[in-house]
Amino acid sequence: MTSRISCISSILLLMATSAAARADFSDGKLPDGTYHCEVYLLGAFLNLGDITIKGNVYTGPVTFGTALQGYNYQMNANGEITWLGPLGGYTTGGNSVSMTQATLDGETTPSFDIILKQPDGAFTASTCTKAQ
Repeated sequence: MTSRISCISSILLLMATSAAARADFSDGKLPDGTYHCEVYLLGAFLNLGDITIKGNVYTGPVTFGTALQGYNYQMNANGEITWLGPLGGYTTGGNSVSMTQATLDGETTPSFDIILKQPDGAFTASTCTKAQ
C-alpha cells in the first residue's frame, strides 16, 4: 500500500512539473519584448525585421523606423500562434503564413518559428528570437 501511495505521489509530482514547464503557454501570450527575425538563406542570415510583443498585441515586422499599427494575436496551449493582422513581407506578394510555433522551454530565450508559404508553393522558415 505504501509503495502504491508513493507511486501515485510520484506521478502527481511529475504531472505538476510538466504543467509548470508549459505554464508560459497557458496564459496565451508570449513574453513582452522585441523579437529579432531572420532566415538562413544561401549560407548567410538575412534580417527580416523585428516584431514587438506587448500583451496580446504585436507590431511589425519592422526593419527601419517604427510600426504604424498594432494587431492582436492568439496563442493556444500548444504554442501555436495565429496572427490576426498583416505580418509585413510574410503576408504580402502572394506569401502566407502556414504556421507559427512558439518555443518557451525552461531557461532558454523565448522564440517562435514562422513557416511561410511562398506563391510557388515552396516553404521557408524564419526564427524570431527575443532580444536580451
